[in-house]
Amino acid sequence: MTFNPSTSRQPYPSPAPSPPHGMSLHDVAEADARPIAVLASSRAVIEGELSAATVVMDQDTGKITSIFHSVLPASDFPPGTAYADHSPHILLPGLVDAHVHLNEPGRTEWEGFDTGTRAAAFGGVTTVIDMPLNAIPPTTTVAGLKEKVQAAEEKCWVDVGFYGGIVPGNASELRLLVEEGVRGFKGFLIDSGVPEFPAVSSTDIALAMAALADEPTTLMFHAEMIPPIAASVGDDVQWSLPPLAPIGPLNEYATFLASRPVSFETYAIAQILSLAHIAPKLPLHIVHLSAIEAIPLLQEAIAHGVKITAETCFHYLSLAAESVKDGDTRHKCCPPIRSKSNQDGLWKELMQDAGCIKTVVSDHSPCTPNLKLLPSSISSSSSDDHPHHSNNKSEKDKGDFFAAWGGVSSVGLGLSILWTEGQNRGISVEDVVRWCCKNTAKQVGLEGQKGDLAVGFDGDVAVFDDEGVFEVGEQAMLFRNKCSPYQGMTLKGVVKETWVRGHRVWEREGRGFGKEPPRGKLLLERRR
Repeated sequence: MTFNPSTSRQPYPSPAPSPPHGMSLHDVAEADARPIAVLASSRAVIEGELSAATVVMDQDTGKITSIFHSVLPASDFPPGTAYADHSPHILLPGLVDAHVHLNEPGRTEWEGFDTGTRAAAFGGVTTVIDMPLNAIPPTTTVAGLKEKVQAAEEKCWVDVGFYGGIVPGNASELRLLVEEGVRGFKGFLIDSGVPEFPAVSSTDIALAMAALADEPTTLMFHAEMIPPIAASVGDDVQWSLPPLAPIGPLNEYATFLASRPVSFETYAIAQILSLAHIAPKLPLHIVHLSAIEAIPLLQEAIAHGVKITAETCFHYLSLAAESVKDGDTRHKCCPPIRSKSNQDGLWKELMQDAGCIKTVVSDHSPCTPNLKLLPSSISSSSSDDHPHHSNNKSEKDKGDFFAAWGGVSSVGLGLSILWTEGQNRGISVEDVVRWCCKNTAKQVGLEGQKGDLAVGFDGDVAVFDDEGVFEVGEQAMLFRNKCSPYQGMTLKGVVKETWVRGHRVWEREGRGFGKEPPRGKLLLERRR
């Protein structure tokens, strides 16, 4: 039996009436005779609003069955019920990180389902959506998806969904991948960095849009592209080309930043928008938006009815080009981390209810430390001794921002990164839930199941100490390779426990991950 006093918003069927007068919660629970877990707190974000709450979860179905807008005592439930009052810590919906590279199979020395999802759980992330690259094979065919699913089975500590990829020549696979349960598709308009995932031309994009025009999915783009240098250059300009030639020392971040100017992003987005008419009902999405100059383009398109949104990343909202030291390639990513004033502009757009930036994600894109070419003057360590970690480059070749792998490792740190930076920007926990739970769930078609604490949703919960602090050391980086620009930083906001579908999978103090096997589910239901 369910009871939800709040009826202002109900994306789920109306719950049953409250128990009749004289019938205690103890009687209701015993009548149901199903194992339950109960979490209570004086502060919880329930359907987007902060209030006291008691959340009851069915441990058989994994669903939230009841929410009471007060803190009920343990005595209101049958003896032996798993009960905890976490006051004054905040009960949050588990985060949905909609942009993660887990790299298995094929590059498991970079990351894997076990280590990547452990790291996610550490930070209150209960669902991750795995990108179609950098695993081998990429998720550009049904066969590639099935190989990845097989590699993921019984390894995931949180729930995992999958994106498909668009590459030249795979348009015929896209509808089949929708049927197999991918949550969306991603393509690159510039070199991806791995040969098995080539960039797409405008012709490829048009074919993908036509194939997916009426499908329940989202088409996403890494929006960087080299602009034309002359008029009437034809479609050749649509193809991936090497970045612009360096104009300074290769170990200086300013040199790298100048090689990926904002025009790369604005031109790519303009190209995508020019093709949007092919599939007017198909939701489009720009991943890891970096340049604020692209925001007016997106705003204008939205005003004219184009279904397009954008995400930005924790690193763009917390790191700035002016602070990157020479040779510290842990900060290299594409698009690049830009100026402090650019960061301020991203925050301004994010804080707008009607803004085009709807979600914040990690874009966790790890590699082995040797591929970062870090100079010895910059401390970095690895989780294990792997032959791929050795580095034969001479010291003078290290710190090269052009030769180093591009990607920031941060899965499981995002909530704390965002909360730390947001302290000076007036954000609330409700804002965090909107950007990192509700909207990310919607982006991948999981609204109604993930991203909220509401009756009928999965019992995914992060217990958040908004006043706690910790230093980002090896114990806080559960991803495989301990190489991140956040190393050594002190962050505010600590996840005390993480619950996935009614079961605790992570506890910061005490049991850790415990002795039970991973409970993560692979999300392969077809989007609706």
